[in-house]
Amino acid sequence: MIHTVQRQDVLPQPWRNGGGSTCELLAWPPGADWQCRISVARIESHGPFSSYAGVERWIAVVQGEGMVLHFANRRVRLSMGSAPLRFDGASAPQCGLLGGATQDLNLMAQNAAGHADMFTVQAQEDWASSAALRAVYTATAATLQVDDGPGLNLPAHTLAYSEQASLQRWRLTPAPTAATGQPVAHGAWWLQFTARPS
Repeated sequence: MIHTVQRQDVLPQPWRNGGGSTCELLAWPPGADWQCRISVARIESHGPFSSYAGVERWIAVVQGEGMVLHFANRRVRLSMGSAPLRFDGASAPQCGLLGGATQDLNLMAQNAAGHADMFTVQAQEDWASSAALRAVYTATAATLQVDDGPGLNLPAHTLAYSEQASLQRWRLTPAPTAATGQPVAHGAWWLQFTARPS
């Protein structure tokens, strides 16, 4: 079964440092003891990221001008179209905005709990994975097809996920524009999590 969460339906939670807010789209399992967490953050000012010791993180820009992250030994520029960045949650880089407010997709996984991954959706790509928990986040309207089932229409900035998706074939097709009837280029990301055997 595919579940969907629209970003606009989630109440933003302000950061303690006042530099932005976060919309939590999925915490699995639910509650404070999550193993995998997917969210969209709105960054409104320059400042440091929070430290998450024992957590592996992925981040991708989904709206806005983008940012530059300053780590202890490297500098990474992220904008729409950049590949997701994977980094140690304990590193807490300094963030500098390239323009106005920027929104980014975040995937976090507890290192001790399992393995996660996030990567950009490619056009006409079929995605199969052995991970049971799988998701897609699309920044523009699109249609998700699972195996040979009917397509599921996803509005812009929607997370679709399933906890029983192992070995399913997923395909995401961008919705056509009203003006031309042709599909538009879109930003979308596959996400997955595999729990370690207990």
